[in-house]
Amino acid sequence: MRCPYCENDDTQVIDSRVTDDGDSVRRRRRCTACDKRFTTYERVELTMPAVVKKNGSRAEFDAGKLRASLQLALRKRPVSAEQVESAVQRIEERVIALAVRELASERIGEMVMRELKRLDKIGYVRFASVYRSFEDVDEFAEAAREVKPRRARR
Repeated sequence: MRCPYCENDDTQVIDSRVTDDGDSVRRRRRCTACDKRFTTYERVELTMPAVVKKNGSRAEFDAGKLRASLQLALRKRPVSAEQVESAVQRIEERVIALAVRELASERIGEMVMRELKRLDKIGYVRFASVYRSFEDVDEFAEAAREVKPRRARR
């Protein structure tokens, strides 16, 4: 670690502690050249995989796009912003857990559909109609049947 005062590359770690939130490590350092002390923080840097689109192009994973898709499907539905944020977070966690460099956009779409199915059936059908590019009423009806609760037999 380079000293911020004299630019010397040789520094010593005097003390290390985990921060209160547990997300980083705080290190007190001392420069061996000028003897000044300074603090550094060490955090985990997670890299999200590249998203491979249907046409083969690649784009960065964008949680904002994910959030916007969910919000559009759930527009004017009784789903809170906190529920949407939780869904975005669960999808991000699943993507990170896959530990891959690239991920097909279709796979992310399926994760979104799974979350929407849990959150709101109407939102699910809305998203599915665009995502699966329904061409006729039968495809729409099939998506509605997927979320319709089954009646108990007598």
